[in-house]
Amino acid sequence: MKKIIFLTLILGLFFIYPFFMGENIFESIDKIFFKQTPFFRTLFDGWAVSLKEILGNKSYKILIDILLVAAWETLYMTITSTVFAAILGLFLAIILVFTRKDGLLENRPIYNVLDFIINVFRSFPFIVLIIVLFPFVRLIIGTSIGTDAAIVPLTIGTAPFMARLIENALIEVDKGVIEAAKSFGASKTQIIFRVMLVEAVPSLINVLTLTIIVVIGFSAMAGTLGGGGLGDVAIRYGFQRFRGDIMLYTVIILIAMVQIVQMTGNQIYKKVKK
Repeated sequence: MKKIIFLTLILGLFFIYPFFMGENIFESIDKIFFKQTPFFRTLFDGWAVSLKEILGNKSYKILIDILLVAAWETLYMTITSTVFAAILGLFLAIILVFTRKDGLLENRPIYNVLDFIINVFRSFPFIVLIIVLFPFVRLIIGTSIGTDAAIVPLTIGTAPFMARLIENALIEVDKGVIEAAKSFGASKTQIIFRVMLVEAVPSLINVLTLTIIVVIGFSAMAGTLGGGGLGDVAIRYGFQRFRGDIMLYTVIILIAMVQIVQMTGNQIYKKVKK
């Protein structure tokens, strides 16, 4: 609860305060972290770190639009790919749990093949996976750049990771509960959906929280290869144009996203665990 209050205060500092003062979030960052902080004044000595001073009003407004659009693109890629990855990952995890040794439908050949495929995809560095999937993405989307195109490798790269985490969560369910369900005549489908998944809900919340954070990082990497979002802005404006201020803004936004997801996940986990 304290973390939520702290996060609310931080968000209020950057969103509510600027609203009443007739500013936007980036003007507040300039004022609070740069103009009034000796550390940053020393760090950027001789360099006008205010975006308005650097760009002028017109370019400043354009840049704000770029950052806000990039933040939305990152959220869009993260949410959409996480949903698809969760559906695919859950499907794969259920098959793994069913077919593993001592599983409800033990089938070692199927388990071994699927286990191998998942391990192969998990072994790929995400940047390499994006490049390898360019032809496939171009085939089904029509282009290999943009947020819609980035969702495909994000989903394919995240689903095996999520499948393994969900599998681990399901096999940790108390076997006594499963045996009790069997003794009451529950079918295999009822055991997996009404017993194992229900018992594993707290662990699944942790899995979802971790996955969302990983996808945020992956989406930033996708941006470096034309996927859009904050990663694209950081590379094109922050790195290639040597704009440390823009790089800093993108990092602050990414950190805020991760903190919000982690704190929200922690609170939901605590409530479900009780």
